[in-house]
Amino acid sequence: MPGEFNADDFRPWTVITGGSEGVGACFARRLAAQGVNLVLVARKPEALEETARTLRQSFAVAVKTLSIDLGTAEAAGQIAAACADLEVGGLICNAGSAHGMQRLLDQPLDRMLGLMRLNVETPARLVHHFAQGMRRRGRGAIIFMGSGAGAGGSAGLVNYAAAKAYLRTFAEGLWQELRPHGVKVICLVLGLTRTPAMIRAGLVMEGGEFKADDPDLVARTGLTLLGDGPVHVMDSIRPFLEQFQTLPRRDVVEALSRANEGLLARTEGPG
Repeated sequence: MPGEFNADDFRPWTVITGGSEGVGACFARRLAAQGVNLVLVARKPEALEETARTLRQSFAVAVKTLSIDLGTAEAAGQIAAACADLEVGGLICNAGSAHGMQRLLDQPLDRMLGLMRLNVETPARLVHHFAQGMRRRGRGAIIFMGSGAGAGGSAGLVNYAAAKAYLRTFAEGLWQELRPHGVKVICLVLGLTRTPAMIRAGLVMEGGEFKADDPDLVARTGLTLLGDGPVHVMDSIRPFLEQFQTLPRRDVVEALSRANEGLLARTEGPG
């Protein structure tokens, strides 16, 4: 089981995208408990402020909130500008979404490009900006949220699966480049996770093929295994992904497509 983590990797400030709830809020709470100041980024200002207020009251840390749509081309620049006077030691790229399953050609191009920015472009831009300072200082921490969906292509999740495959490979190369400079990098590969967003989407968390992880377990795993990068696959999804290692790629794609369709079929209906 994950143990303790070194909060110095994240000091004095850590930026968390998708920091208002779920896994992001769990990362925030664990870091705040160790005296790390936080910049929380998400779209909905009410949820952001509620989380920030709780953290300030509970741990007496500084918490800055940024209500920003991470699917826009300007998002990373807005975050960088808001943090211009801060020393950012940690970056947790938690925000990401598929926005439901939909065939690629049946969705508007603008929606597809927005999801690419959310899942790929904005994290890459944030890394390029904040990791410069980490490298100069000789320490830092970068955590990405990957997904089992990135193990191969999938019908209905063409864009999302490709984005998560990119993010994992991006983390691997970044880990190799930055570790001589004291900067730690890890990509957590998640399966089904019991987050508010998943629950709002109607996904049934119990009784299916996959065990749903608690968000705090994900956060604790990421923090404590940071030094063991570049990739950690959550135990709940590892057996499913390991079976793909010896299969032809077409079989992997068909298996992932069936699994994702099965999750969609297990969503709860109205009421």
